Amino acid sequence: MTLLDEQPTQAAPAPARPSRTAPWLRDLALGVRFAAAGGREGWIRTMLTAIGVGLGVTLLFLAASVPHALDARNDRDTARSETKISENPDAQGKKSDTSVLRIGADSEFHDRSISGYLMRAEGSHPVLPPGIDAMPAPGEMVVSPALRDLLNDPANALLKERYPYRITGTIADDGLRSPNELWFYAGSDTLTQAAGGHRVTGYGDPEPTPPLAPLLVVLVIMVCVVLLAPVAIFIATAVRFGGDRRDRRLAALRLVGTDIRSTRRIAAGEALFGSALGVLIGLVLFLVGRQFVSHIEVWDVSAFPSDLAPDLRLCLLIAFAVPLTAVLVTLSAMRSVVIEPLGVVRDNRARKRRLWWRLALPLAGLGLLALKGQTGEYEVVNPYPITVGAVLVLLGLALLLPWLVEACVNRLRGGPVPWQLATRRLQLSSGTASRAVSGVTVAVAGAVAVQMLFASMNADFNKATGQDPTRAQFYAVSQKVGGNAAVETINEFRATKGVTQVIGMVEAYVTKPGKYADGEMQPTTSLNVGDCATLREVARIDSCEDGDSFVVHPRDDKEMAGWMDKTARKGKEVEFESESGRKQRWTLPADAKTVVSRKDPIGEDRWGIMVTPGAIDATDLPGASTVSQIRIDESVPDAAEYVRNTAARIDPGMHLATLTSVARDRQYASVQTGLQVGATVTLLLIAASMLVSQLEQLRERKRLLSVLVAFGTRRTTLAWSVLWQTALPVVIGLAVAVAGGLSLGAALCWMVGKSVDDWLVFLPLAGAGGALILLVTLLSLPPLWRMMRPDGLRSE
Repeated sequence: MTLLDEQPTQAAPAPARPSRTAPWLRDLALGVRFAAAGGREGWIRTMLTAIGVGLGVTLLFLAASVPHALDARNDRDTARSETKISENPDAQGKKSDTSVLRIGADSEFHDRSISGYLMRAEGSHPVLPPGIDAMPAPGEMVVSPALRDLLNDPANALLKERYPYRITGTIADDGLRSPNELWFYAGSDTLTQAAGGHRVTGYGDPEPTPPLAPLLVVLVIMVCVVLLAPVAIFIATAVRFGGDRRDRRLAALRLVGTDIRSTRRIAAGEALFGSALGVLIGLVLFLVGRQFVSHIEVWDVSAFPSDLAPDLRLCLLIAFAVPLTAVLVTLSAMRSVVIEPLGVVRDNRARKRRLWWRLALPLAGLGLLALKGQTGEYEVVNPYPITVGAVLVLLGLALLLPWLVEACVNRLRGGPVPWQLATRRLQLSSGTASRAVSGVTVAVAGAVAVQMLFASMNADFNKATGQDPTRAQFYAVSQKVGGNAAVETINEFRATKGVTQVIGMVEAYVTKPGKYADGEMQPTTSLNVGDCATLREVARIDSCEDGDSFVVHPRDDKEMAGWMDKTARKGKEVEFESESGRKQRWTLPADAKTVVSRKDPIGEDRWGIMVTPGAIDATDLPGASTVSQIRIDESVPDAAEYVRNTAARIDPGMHLATLTSVARDRQYASVQTGLQVGATVTLLLIAASMLVSQLEQLRERKRLLSVLVAFGTRRTTLAWSVLWQTALPVVIGLAVAVAGGLSLGAALCWMVGKSVDDWLVFLPLAGAGGALILLVTLLSLPPLWRMMRPDGLRSE
């Protein structure tokens, strides 16, 4: 046989490369099986994780519902607004078979706002606002469910007296902004345009809502970041519940041959199951809870169940992001744990926490905000740099906390027994305690920054009105004309219970008699009738007796004073004006005194002719109206309600305003209310999540606690040790929160071009964080007593 006859041997085919996906799926599925069928201990651990994640997911679904809820509220509000026929708000539509006259009849009752309209149909087919089926007849009213309950309450007899109408129906949900809104429509057969009625020809205002000011956009972005960042922290913390027992069980898997990578993937599978179950629990809690949301009111804000409809894309994002986060957090946490066949070794001592990258995150966030630069007053705000910068700062604070806790507790030595138990436990493993407090740290830091931003913007959105609530508390203007009605209005207010003074004047307008060419302006001024006490409130008068007359000049306005003197000529006649065309003349006394005006309680200067009742018969003045400023004795119970009842009895359409020294911008007030509502809900989540975390830590140490009690340790000693073990990370966390919050707040104030007005804004927030920890500790004491029983030594 030659070499040519030899057949070459074929090499064996190379084995197929193993798939990287298959081991992942296999190990994740095995982890899911361990979590779902791991016995009593496994189920307890899984349920703790699921409950912690579920609470966070519930709030995420709630946050995802906010845009739809706001749009729904605004749509309902727009639908009941009158259709504008002109840019002029005083423009009236044409009278028709469908037109309606209406006048606002807003009021208050025990600090709750009541809104509504008096309505009169001008034809047989009047247009109706949303929520009602028929126009209320005279003497009847349709009301919101909340107002109906308020009126039917026997304790609210004063409110029932204010609205003596027969309730014939209830306004449906599509006619209300919120379920707890106090709203009504009442019928009238006396309302006219002369009495202030405004003609409505349709409903539905198509005008868009004005955009938020750039400063408020920055504020809204920060509010969203501050409210949602703690939620993400708590979800990540909940995923790591029961880590110690899980790691000991994974050591058994290593004993039967599982490699370290598979062990980590199995742990990730357990976290995946717990977080997925938490998403389902969160969804169920959200769906069940929103059915009762109409019965809940937080800071005067409520919503209908249909309003809480989160966007489907956000729901899908939450459903996928939460389990994915759980897997990543678990894999990251397992890197610091060495699981061997005979036990678990944590490399806390071998590899200390590094500081540089923990400092890099908040510094990077502050740097990003600095690169963004200052925001102009009319500049369109780019939300992304602000959002990313704030998130980096808050996340960096949460990551900095474990390093600080470890660095501080490792230097603690000696002290009472409870203190030593607490510090020794923290020295052995401070990570769990740090994670439990990180949410509070982020929440307080964000709240400090937002409150600093609020304080710096306060002057821009809260303007001084010039009103003086110490001189008068109410300001009333009636559209009823005629001197007799004006005098009766003042007298009725003076006779009201709790009223100490009425600065009331009968007001009319007078002109200089004569003939004037077309286009020539006729000199005109006002004529006010009031007693001496009233006139002294609006003019600087030294002496006054009934029968006196005064010419009141405006302060520091010689041009206006000269124009006024063309009408107010001493010893000469003036002529009264009225829409009815009735003419009447009166002679200004020659001995009338000239004085200077004084700001009245509402902050206005009044000038013109001012006379006392002895100089002119105020009941016979044509075209007269009344302006009343009312002072009450606040020590008299319900004095304000008596005043409002008198106003409603005199004229249901009377405008009665409460004097205030500061006027708040509505958009600014809405953002602040949103922050208060969100902060309240977030604090409740923080409390619930911390309680679950505390119970998980106690469950981990159940046997240790039982052993200590069996050796004679007093229960009070253990209780104090639990308190110290919680308090130490909290104190460090609050210190980090204050420092980080002040830094972030100062950066944000610089961005909007404002100076920091209050560096001590953190005090109440830090106090609230400390009180929250104390509350959680107190709630965890009953489970602590149960875990100290001797049966805790039993092993299964």
